[in-house]
Amino acid sequence: MMISRLSMHLTCLAAVALMASSAFGEGQIINKPASELNWEATGEGVQFAALQGDRFTEAYMAMVKLPSGLVSPAHVKSANMYGLVVSGTITHQAVDAGLDDEVALPAGSYYKIPAGLTHVSKCVSDIECVTFLYQDGGFDFLPMGR
Repeated sequence: MMISRLSMHLTCLAAVALMASSAFGEGQIINKPASELNWEATGEGVQFAALQGDRFTEAYMAMVKLPSGLVSPAHVKSANMYGLVVSGTITHQAVDAGLDDEVALPAGSYYKIPAGLTHVSKCVSDIECVTFLYQDGGFDFLPMGR
């Protein structure tokens, strides 16, 4: 059952990516080996490697690295965010959720963070967390008080 649910989420993420393909060069094969990713670090140590689109102005796809132990402040985003965990274990939890609602997402897991939902993200593994990320609008990080 867990595998079929993961397959469903992967299919949904693929469908979202296909819908966005016209903005990202439909009809072309784009190959980007890991060795050619251009990682850019934020002041907090989070790293982004752009795959398609300009994350600050439009829908985009990127690889993202969170340092082991990173706990974000409570924040919202103004666009929906869809992700697949590549390595490490990450959590994303709504601020109003109970502690028992935290779900560990190891490699192979899917997540969606709805636009406007105040949440906290954590890299809870001993290794950095790497995710594939699609956001259906420009990136922002709007801190919210707890």
